[in-house]
Amino acid sequence: MSALSDNLVTFAILVYLIAMISHAVEYALGNARARVAVPAAERELVGAGVGGTGSTPSTPPPPPAVVHSSARRARIAGLIAVAATAVAAVLHLAALVTRGIAADRMPWGNMYEFVLTVTFIGVVAWLGVLWKLPSLRKLGLFLTLVMVLLVATAELVLYVPIVPLVPALNSYWFVIHVSTIVFASGIFIFGAVPAVGFLMRNGYEQGKRSFPYTLAKRLPDAGSLERLTFVLHAFSFPIFTFAVIAGAIWAEAAWGRPWGWDPKETWAFISWVVYAGYLHARATPSVKRNVATWLAVLGVLTVLMNLFGVNIFFTGLHSYGGLD
Repeated sequence: MSALSDNLVTFAILVYLIAMISHAVEYALGNARARVAVPAAERELVGAGVGGTGSTPSTPPPPPAVVHSSARRARIAGLIAVAATAVAAVLHLAALVTRGIAADRMPWGNMYEFVLTVTFIGVVAWLGVLWKLPSLRKLGLFLTLVMVLLVATAELVLYVPIVPLVPALNSYWFVIHVSTIVFASGIFIFGAVPAVGFLMRNGYEQGKRSFPYTLAKRLPDAGSLERLTFVLHAFSFPIFTFAVIAGAIWAEAAWGRPWGWDPKETWAFISWVVYAGYLHARATPSVKRNVATWLAVLGVLTVLMNLFGVNIFFTGLHSYGGLD
């Protein structure tokens, strides 16, 4: 089961990569439909130099058949990308299940397993959003890029063989606390994708044409991305709050104190403060939406610091990363 889990993770990474490439193809061809909307009479006038901003003849646009063909290929690439993401998510889930069976416990006992679970939650959340809002599909390029990077990092850098659960974790609070913190962290990481997308798209809509704003040329409108960012964080924040409280209750039972400013506890508190600041700023009319969204981006950086940095660079009661 352990070897099967490892192979399934490898296959999942490859399929996520296929999904990312397919999204990139759709993204590259994404302006074809806009050209289809140009009336035929206008195309003829522009081609003859009559329309437009000057009288100099200009190069006529591509024939409608070519444009429709590009649009069709873009749509097919997008559907392949979504299907590949769903297949990768199934492989991802199978890897977690087989890992848990091999370990005879929930697969959250070290940093490798934790990252695999967090990224799976992020992918499932994305597929759920896409089911309700298919117009956001082009955001999948950035989501699958994040998945490839994080899952590949887990497999290539963080991997550890299956070991028994640390005695301090052998409690029913392990399931309550870790499951909620994993779920909230997965949504936060996913929520950072539309947040960054909004910042780029908002700049593009304001006339900025330098890098990285040009990357957002074919993303959904800034308003849709900003609303999705808010919804994801508003949904995840209460779960994260409960996870922190559950952790404090567990710490009281296990170590005789609810809070000790352990590195992981400290960074969890920092994340909570930053995300609370984001939601407060988002609800304050005088605060610009891009300013508030920068807090959401800062929040995910604190989550990643807690996920990777604390386990690698610090030692404490939560040092269960499994790395040497």
